[in-house]
Amino acid sequence: MPNERMPEKQDGRHRNVTRPAFARLGSSQHRIKIHMKTIKRHWITAIGICGGGLVVVATALTALSQTAPVLTIAPTGTNQFSITITNGVSTNNYQLYWTPVLANAAYPWALAVIGGAGQTNFTVSSGGYLTGFYRVSVGTDADGDGVPDWQDANPNDPSIGILTVVIDTPTNGMVLQ
Repeated sequence: MPNERMPEKQDGRHRNVTRPAFARLGSSQHRIKIHMKTIKRHWITAIGICGGGLVVVATALTALSQTAPVLTIAPTGTNQFSITITNGVSTNNYQLYWTPVLANAAYPWALAVIGGAGQTNFTVSSGGYLTGFYRVSVGTDADGDGVPDWQDANPNDPSIGILTVVIDTPTNGMVLQ
């Protein structure tokens, strides 16, 4: 690369100093170097954004891909069974459904028990049937009336809201034995 003479001021006097051409401010190599730094900075930013996006997507997929509830059923005595949700989530409430026969329109799935928040253990009666099938779903608001199913007086009827219990007797101050 050719050298070029540039004036420089030293002790108030000008003198000519030889400098390489790439040291000039407007040289093409200098512009390429600045351009490469800009490209590198943009790539690092893009990689950071993509990496952050991947973390968000992975977190969302993990949260949305909760496994279906798994049931274990054990007899506890005559006509009673203990049903446990083995992978239950403590913040969910579950609804237990029952039918005596699978895939028969004469025996649709019927709501057997509405669990409270975090309840994963249920005791149910066979109702006199020799066979029975159970399934569970996460209970939210099946009838869309704004009342969680575990508080709803009838979870399948939107015209009936929250369950309210009024005790007329005994009155305040009485002891119930």
